[in-house]
Amino acid sequence: MKTALSTTENTISFKSIFTDFKEITKARLAVSVVFSSIAGYLLGFDANHPFDYKVLIMLAVGGYCMVGASNAYNQIIEKDLDVLMDRTKNRPVPAGRMTVTTAFVIAIVLTLIGLGILYSINPKTAMFGAVSIFLYTSIYTPLKTVTPLAVFVGAIPGAIPFMLGWVAATGDFGIEAGTLFMVQFFWQFPHFWAIGWFLFEDYEKGGFFMLPTGKRDKSTALQVILYTIWLVIASVFPAFGYTGQLYITPISAVIVFLLGMWMLFYAFRLYKLRDAKAARTLMLVSVSYITLLQIVYVLDKFLR
Repeated sequence: MKTALSTTENTISFKSIFTDFKEITKARLAVSVVFSSIAGYLLGFDANHPFDYKVLIMLAVGGYCMVGASNAYNQIIEKDLDVLMDRTKNRPVPAGRMTVTTAFVIAIVLTLIGLGILYSINPKTAMFGAVSIFLYTSIYTPLKTVTPLAVFVGAIPGAIPFMLGWVAATGDFGIEAGTLFMVQFFWQFPHFWAIGWFLFEDYEKGGFFMLPTGKRDKSTALQVILYTIWLVIASVFPAFGYTGQLYITPISAVIVFLLGMWMLFYAFRLYKLRDAKAARTLMLVSVSYITLLQIVYVLDKFLR
């Protein structure tokens, strides 16, 4: 009887530890970041930089560690504010299921493992990984309670994963990696402003400034539209032959453009309705957009 009870307790304990680890590293976000990095790698390898499964696996594991570390540091810094917001109060640290010391150890271990793995791919990949952690933790996180410009700073580490895959494949940062960075950089703004819009009251409890004007007004909605337009332009740019080895065919460019019009439609819808439902819809569409765009880019390379 005691053995059965002990086994059950161990199972429950392991499950809770695994759940808290997923939450402290924001597993769903980390997986989406890894997906972007893998897409960048698949776009980057060629005859001069042959495909290597080991590198791809190291990129995925190292990328997860770096994102997980950033999120763990973030939750340590914001633990007192997370308690105030409904969406974050049940995270491991503010809920008291995990101590700050434990979270810090996890963050340090993930940082060291992640940097070590990425460095074994090539030094530039590790450098960009380190820059991502530094900007997210040391600049973006503190600025969130100070100025809406935090979103601009946060868009930089948020845009690194897509181009990180290219750098991992080639060892170089050029116009190709820069273009991938630009696409995901412009995407950050409508995506996060949509989140900031429908979670406005919750962010307000924590004192976070996420919207460019600080309000859910026409000016914010107009900026969402403008950055979505920049995103569409950046996304079809590889079709015009100015981005080195990164190129998409006219057919793929049309598909990407139509995806952009789909997202732009919902950006205009937010401008018209200016409500939480429209913002949430735009956020969901933006997630689908960036995923589908990366799939189209990769398929274009292998099918043309």
